[in-house]
Amino acid sequence: MNYTEAKDKFIQTWGSLGTLWGINKAMAQIHALLLISPEPLSMEDVMEELHISRGNTSMNLRQLIDWGIVYKTSKAGERKEYFTSEKDVHELTKQIARERSRREIQPTLKILKEVSSIEQDGSEKTKELIKQTKALHELAETADSIMNRLVNQESNWITKTFMKLLK
Repeated sequence: MNYTEAKDKFIQTWGSLGTLWGINKAMAQIHALLLISPEPLSMEDVMEELHISRGNTSMNLRQLIDWGIVYKTSKAGERKEYFTSEKDVHELTKQIARERSRREIQPTLKILKEVSSIEQDGSEKTKELIKQTKALHELAETADSIMNRLVNQESNWITKTFMKLLK
């Protein structure tokens, strides 16, 4: 497999995996391209490489910036904006975990807490709703807490811990 084939395969695979961490395929493909590019790329570079429209590229670059995993940069003497990805995979993982917590887990915790705090009317169905939503709230809160602890640890600690778990 040559460089072009490997690059295309990586971009396609990363694009498919993107949906697992809450982003669309084009957004993940843009991120993959920026991740493996040794130099920052312009919007036009991204459009040409991935064969996607200006609007799609612009919208997805903005979202990647909002996620905190892509940054705008400039080149001396150029008016164009350039984009680059976080290159440290440990930092990248931490930022994705933080964003998923903020965008997904925290709103879910809020709703579970609200739902489990409904007025008790004495019926079995109300008791069961309260019981199950409280249990889900506790589980989600614990999972979020564990994830936050992992995210805030040094990358070497995370790697060593995962390696111990795999043995």
